[in-house]
Amino acid sequence: MTTVVVVGGGHNGLVCAAYLARAGLDVTVLEAGPDTGGCAATVDALDGARVNICNCDHTMVRTTTIADELDLAAHGLRYLDVDPQALHVSWDDAAGPAFVQFRDTERTLDALAVTHPTQVAGYRRYLADATPVARLLVELTSTPPTPGRVLRKLADRKALALPRLLDWSRRSVADVLGRYLTDEFLVAGAFTTGPAVWGVAPSTPGTGLGATGIAMRHLVGIGRPVGGSGALPTALRGALESAGGVVRTGARVARVLVEGPAVRGVLLDTGEEVRADVVVSSVDPRTTVVDWLGPHPPSGAEAMVARWTGRPQPDGYESKLDAVMGTLPVLPQVARLQDRVGPFDGHVPTTTLAPSLTSIEAAHGAGTVAARPMALVNTPSVLDPTMRVGADHLLSLEVLWTPYAVPGGWASSAEPQRWLDLLAAQVGPGFAAGIRRWRVVTPEDYERDLGMPRGWAPSFSGGPLAALVGRDRELTRYATPVRGLYLTGAGTFPGAGVWGASGRNAAAVVLAGVQRA
Repeated sequence: MTTVVVVGGGHNGLVCAAYLARAGLDVTVLEAGPDTGGCAATVDALDGARVNICNCDHTMVRTTTIADELDLAAHGLRYLDVDPQALHVSWDDAAGPAFVQFRDTERTLDALAVTHPTQVAGYRRYLADATPVARLLVELTSTPPTPGRVLRKLADRKALALPRLLDWSRRSVADVLGRYLTDEFLVAGAFTTGPAVWGVAPSTPGTGLGATGIAMRHLVGIGRPVGGSGALPTALRGALESAGGVVRTGARVARVLVEGPAVRGVLLDTGEEVRADVVVSSVDPRTTVVDWLGPHPPSGAEAMVARWTGRPQPDGYESKLDAVMGTLPVLPQVARLQDRVGPFDGHVPTTTLAPSLTSIEAAHGAGTVAARPMALVNTPSVLDPTMRVGADHLLSLEVLWTPYAVPGGWASSAEPQRWLDLLAAQVGPGFAAGIRRWRVVTPEDYERDLGMPRGWAPSFSGGPLAALVGRDRELTRYATPVRGLYLTGAGTFPGAGVWGASGRNAAAVVLAGVQRA
């Protein structure tokens, strides 16, 4: 029986491992931390609260067949639908604009006609163009991207959107959305919930497919697992173990072991060798290629190792503040919006607080936390009562573009308290007094607790065009020049977010390789 080691117990690693175990391979997942789940996990914190490591909104994983194929419902996974799906308000003025997106397109357009009547026609035109692109994107990411598969899509009438998809993948998100929406407020909101979480600026070329996010939410809908985001990796682990797979936590890999042209296993930092015919790494590709294969790369892998060694190591760019609170934050813009467009629960969706596009661009190049940064405000315990802490609720506040290094270090930084103060100033008196206890997770914490060098969350940024031509083949084809060594995870195609497509695709490539051997 073929033995497989999957390094990293995030959701992509668990997806890959579960598929391989169900195919009859002998699979062991090695996770450095005390538990699996990675950035998709829900953890104990704040004296009895269960908080999500990252935002709890799941969209892209619901475009896949993973839940059905792995029977995740049998392992406890159940989703709650989020509607409204998104709210966007501005830092600039507590009496300023607001936008609400419902799952239903017409209801969204009706609300937009009240708040931004000049944008309705552009929004309709955007959906007409973007929805086919979103559908095609789902199809192209559902299997390993090879020219043959893409060419078959070209012969399919559903692929009429392919030229637009390739065009958008080369452009910036600001360029694409600016063709349809002339109000920068709306573009800034769409950017903050899209490419901003990749650590890029609105004008960054190659981010244009992030513009499909608005259409994707209408098409697929946002869901939240009952019990928090971590219910997904928990169910994946259940599917893996029920198929005979094994998970080892506290197992930190120090090196990939190679014998001749092929992998032979991994070496743990304890000195233990774990032998395997196949190694699949779901951690940062740079860690695997540079730290674990170097400094003496095996024959055939020298070019790949040199290419990755020459790339700069990016810094982390976001922090997350969690709080237990007795008073829900009520943004005045949202309250006025409810009066204008009709009743909806303003505490259900994630609310985006963002400055102007100009301010976002300036903050991206400044290397410091903006005076009024992009922020995602969420109260997950409103939709999901299982996340309540007695009579209290949870607050999640993600702040984007917080650098790895701040003057004096994060441990003594006043920034996190300032973010709470900024939010309190927006929602009015009473909120700050209702905060029972809180914690912050900074890029330094992501590095220490989740193994992200300098707090950087890797994300494949090449888009479908890079996948089509096989650029960085270890990221787009999942196989490396070392026989038996494969990559998966957020750094590989199709990218970051709670998606799982990379794990599923990598498993298909591994199985094909095992069958050829």
